[in-house]
Amino acid sequence: MTFERIKIMKRPQAEPHYDWDGLVQEDRVHRFIYTDPVVFDMEMTNIFGGTWVYLAHESQIPNPNDFVTSKLGLRPLIITRDEKGTIRALYNRCTHRGTTICRVDKGNNRAFQCPYHGWNYSNTGKLRGIPWPNGYAEKLTKDEKYNLAQVPRVESYRGFIFGTLNIEAPSLVDHLGPIKKPIDEWLNRNPGGKVVLCEANRFKYKGNWKLAYDNSGDGYHVIYSHRSLVQTENRFDDEATEKGMSYYQTDPDALPIYIQYMGNGHHFKDKRPALKKRPGGLWAIEPLHPGMEHVQEKFRSMYGERAESMLDLAGSEPVNINIFPNLSLLGNHIQVFQPVSFDETETVWYGTKIEDVDGTLGEEALTDINALRMRTQEGFPNFGEVDDLTNFEQIQRGLTAPEDEWIYMNRGYAIPDRIQILENGTVKGPATDELFMREYIREWKRLMKSDLNIAIKREV
Repeated sequence: MTFERIKIMKRPQAEPHYDWDGLVQEDRVHRFIYTDPVVFDMEMTNIFGGTWVYLAHESQIPNPNDFVTSKLGLRPLIITRDEKGTIRALYNRCTHRGTTICRVDKGNNRAFQCPYHGWNYSNTGKLRGIPWPNGYAEKLTKDEKYNLAQVPRVESYRGFIFGTLNIEAPSLVDHLGPIKKPIDEWLNRNPGGKVVLCEANRFKYKGNWKLAYDNSGDGYHVIYSHRSLVQTENRFDDEATEKGMSYYQTDPDALPIYIQYMGNGHHFKDKRPALKKRPGGLWAIEPLHPGMEHVQEKFRSMYGERAESMLDLAGSEPVNINIFPNLSLLGNHIQVFQPVSFDETETVWYGTKIEDVDGTLGEEALTDINALRMRTQEGFPNFGEVDDLTNFEQIQRGLTAPEDEWIYMNRGYAIPDRIQILENGTVKGPATDELFMREYIREWKRLMKSDLNIAIKREV
């Protein structure tokens, strides 16, 4: 395997000089970082190339020769598991004339054939053969430069596959750092400490990708942007309104819920302290949806005291675990942010199911639990996401006004004793504060200012 150091060729026109410290200040950022196409182009190298980026989940490629298509920024990829179990991120680009060689979302193949001229590649990336090879003066299959380009560093953490083009980046484990703890907790509540991704809901909005990441830890907007969702979650509740996100309705700053910046752009909003600590406490806040009461009664009748803990497996964990720049774990769901252009972004929501790894649940209970987990996707991901995407589009529209230059992120800023710096270096504050935005944008600025060692590799 060889590395090819990459020096990105610039556009013919001179690239403008940016004063990154001027654009990103302590409590505000300039609108250019959302509206300038050249900034976006630089992000595709320095952010979606310079740091670890989520690519896929191992449950999507469980078997030898499985593959799924993905992206690294704008780069089309094929995530493969070869016959020996090695996971690769191949560029979905024929080395001959550049067309995408795989045009389906997923499957199982030992090889990929270019639909344009028939060049054939192994799922390790190696060129296997070409039509009518006598038309070439050299033997192409012996020259590694014709093998598919690959992301040079691909690593997994507990099933989550990440890749980076930065060959000097720290290991994935070191990069994740303290955010590993909430990821572990999110997984460990499930049998065997694992989940399996299901099919996705796909959305697209006309706005910059950072607007979604800005929102991923934002507790300030909930009761205003999602008012109708909170009301719907509690519409059948005869008791005090405690379903879903109802804890935001009064004074969330006074509650034990919090936002925590975990370093390297990652942050974590934890609403679990607002829960009642008992079996069934998680299920108790689950909004009503069709079929829920039937399964609940069935479990309590069949399983007795075990029923509440089993129902908790179907409940949505009230956390937002945000891994910079493009992954969010919340509820039972995985959200992936995919930039399209400076003013267009895809957000993809995957449901998750659990497996009866130790045989303690039984097939019937497992089916019911996973059905309930799928129904939770009809709540926030579908209903609440529409609220958020509308906000993002309207922000992008507002930022077209050139004279009003600044976006403020100063909630909680410079208030004595409001923000805590913990012993592990993480930063903690009220769930409605914008400290996560102030902190993650520092990492964004650091990467944008850096001269990174970007490379690809090819099979030898």
